[in-house]
Amino acid sequence: QVQLAESGGGLVQAGGSLRLSCAASGRTFGSYGMGWFRQAPGKERELVAAISWRDIATHDADSAEGQFTITRDNTKNTVYLHMNSPKPEDTADYYCAATMSRTVVPGRTPEDYEYWGQGIKVTVSS
Repeated sequence: QVQLAESGGGLVQAGGSLRLSCAASGRTFGSYGMGWFRQAPGKERELVAAISWRDIATHDADSAEGQFTITRDNTKNTVYLHMNSPKPEDTADYYCAATMSRTVVPGRTPEDYEYWGQGIKVTVSS
């Protein structure tokens, strides 16, 4: 069982920056694939960014390059989501997810992940 705890959410101004953190339990964090998803009211949960255990990263194809960056620190059992120049439409609940499936390419759908955090709210003001 993997437990995930998100932190760092809150209110941010459009054009600013924000870093979300997700701390994971377990002694084999380095073998987990990790992802960040988000869900806005009335919308489906969607990928923001993901990183495989091999440190191969991907992000939502609709987001601008560099807008969302995912990194991981295996020494701290933590994965980060760096949000650069967020927009009001990025307002959502953000969820951290983990998979023990050791695929080289990170999963891009919620079904690719077995474990989820409780989510954290991010509000981007205009």
